[in-house]
Amino acid sequence: MTSIEHRQLKGITIKNIIVTIISTASIVATIMGSYFQLKTDLQGMRALQDSQNRVTDVRLKILESQVAMLQHRVDELNNAAK
Repeated sequence: MTSIEHRQLKGITIKNIIVTIISTASIVATIMGSYFQLKTDLQGMRALQDSQNRVTDVRLKILESQVAMLQHRVDELNNAAK
């Protein structure tokens, strides 16, 4: 009798099937790990971009208020010069 590793099912050995299944499982695990790592990285970048957008909005509002104040002063000076 031969060992189980050398038995054949229509030309395919049990050992080859086991190696194929383990290799496929390893490849799937690697791809899933990469996918979840990329997903985590994208969420981190999205959060960073959101915070940068908030800072930019605050800066823009400050600049708009300063421009409005300066425009008001220019109008006052123009009215005083007339």
